[in-house]
Amino acid sequence: MRAIETIKNIWKIEELRNRILTTIALVAIYRFGTFVVLPGVDAASLAALKNQTSEGLLSLLNMFSGGAFSNASIFGLGIMPYISASIVIQLLTMAVPAFQKLQREGESGRRKINQYTRYLTVLILIVQGPVYLINARAQGVVMPDDIWFRISSTIILAAGSMFIMWLGERITDKGIGNGISFIIMVGIIARFPQSIVQEFVSRTTDASSGGLVMFLGEILLLLFVIAGCILLVQGTRRIPVQYAKRIVGNKQYGGARQYIPLKVNAAGVMPIIFAQAIMFIPITLASYADPENVGSGFLRSFMDMNGFWYNLVFALLIIAFTYFYTAVTINPTQMAEDLKKNNGFIPGIKPGKRTAEYIDTIMSRITLPGSIFIALVAVMPAFASLFGITGGFAQFFGGTSLLILVGVVLDTLQQVESHLLMRHYDGLLKSGRIKGRSGSVAAY
Repeated sequence: MRAIETIKNIWKIEELRNRILTTIALVAIYRFGTFVVLPGVDAASLAALKNQTSEGLLSLLNMFSGGAFSNASIFGLGIMPYISASIVIQLLTMAVPAFQKLQREGESGRRKINQYTRYLTVLILIVQGPVYLINARAQGVVMPDDIWFRISSTIILAAGSMFIMWLGERITDKGIGNGISFIIMVGIIARFPQSIVQEFVSRTTDASSGGLVMFLGEILLLLFVIAGCILLVQGTRRIPVQYAKRIVGNKQYGGARQYIPLKVNAAGVMPIIFAQAIMFIPITLASYADPENVGSGFLRSFMDMNGFWYNLVFALLIIAFTYFYTAVTINPTQMAEDLKKNNGFIPGIKPGKRTAEYIDTIMSRITLPGSIFIALVAVMPAFASLFGITGGFAQFFGGTSLLILVGVVLDTLQQVESHLLMRHYDGLLKSGRIKGRSGSVAAY
């Protein structure tokens, strides 16, 4: 009954209702576009391409695109080129003084950085478009073999990805928020029903696979992993802060003790998205390489998402990006200065530089276990595959898909709860407020 009452309260708030309806409409447009095949491509010849994306690294890329990759859709390249461009620009803001200056200029600098990100996205799309067509043709997809088709299809694919980016921005501005993240989540959810049905059929038709008991055990394990991801997203370490007493006239101010909540996973899902975008590079290189040389060797080892080297490098990248993005989002020096300005201090720690060093030390200590846990969750699909779980369903036992799913759902629920509480309605939970994550893709 409480759920029904909450839905009624949501519908009573006009602004929230309009935002939800706008989000649904924009998502419907996105889902429709994933089924629109490129002009000139024979849709009846896509079986081999769908088979290629049923497992392996391409299955993950297909999941991010909501199935558009295997459909040879106008949205076939998805949103990952934009994520890749964002990674490059983020790194430039850390290393290049000109970009650092733009970042310090506030809103005008942010708009300029976003503009450069879009330009770089277009360049990446111009490279990936022909690669996508080469791969589709190699899989037997029937399409015209002339230069004008390649040029027009590359333009359509690039325009499709830029349109997805625009839809994400509209969801952020006019919808429920976290637009790019929300679009990625929709693509992941779209693949879940098919994956769970395939796993159910696989377990129940093969007598040696454990049957229904094994399938139920997998569902329980999946729920356990989801619970662990929720705890990771919501976990915090609180630092006590004492505010000094001030007497102004006949009134006393300050003197109270409060806490600074530091997230165990301050970077959110961004490290795993960044690392995954880099791990997609071998697919692009393989498309230009000789097929006989791709079958073995260095390049091949980084295209096997169940292989040792792929998962080792993937885990190390996640740990490195977790520290990188935490350093970008959390500024201990600024926090120390804000405390000092407000007559606050951490008991036993001198204000100023020592406080900044203390906060930085605490962040380093709690970031390490958080980054290791994210890395373990990211490589869990490889372990799931070792126990005979189908490739599509194994992706939901961890990896990029599960962390994005949990993080975006919690963020969306937090947005809805904020609207409810502002209108003096009960929140979504009786036990307390929902804690979202930080580091949303929509931040770009």
